[in-house]
Amino acid sequence: MAKIRFFASVREAAGCRQATFSGASVGAVLDAAVEHYGADFETILQTCTIWCNGEPADRHHSVSSTDEVAVLPPVSGG
Repeated sequence: MAKIRFFASVREAAGCRQATFSGASVGAVLDAAVEHYGADFETILQTCTIWCNGEPADRHHSVSSTDEVAVLPPVSGG
């Protein structure tokens, strides 16, 4: 199970800061999170940047039980 960390609006949609989900790839882990958290979470996820262990990652990136996937929504400044 990979650890997944949520930030800002994604954290609000999930209702927690982090969770663990099974999956062999980033995509599989995110799909498990969508199944667990639902449609609102999925909508927000579509605009997010995904990182794995501090590096940008796509859905095909392999993960193991020691990996950390971070879901970062877009940020704005002013």
